[in-house]
Amino acid sequence: MSNFISGLIRLRRGPREVLATIIIALGVFMLMQPFVMWAFTYSFITTLVGTVMFIIVSHFPK
Repeated sequence: MSNFISGLIRLRRGPREVLATIIIALGVFMLMQPFVMWAFTYSFITTLVGTVMFIIVSHFPK
């Protein structure tokens, strides 16, 4: 149990914030492209996952 708690303490926001931003940008790109229907179909959920991830990660310490 102490390994789990120490792992939570070491969470940092830097790389995870960048990943969340990339996922949001990918979702917006998928929404705006007119060629691939599956990308348009999953664009909202991709943007939503990136946004929720960004909100959670923004609470991590620097």
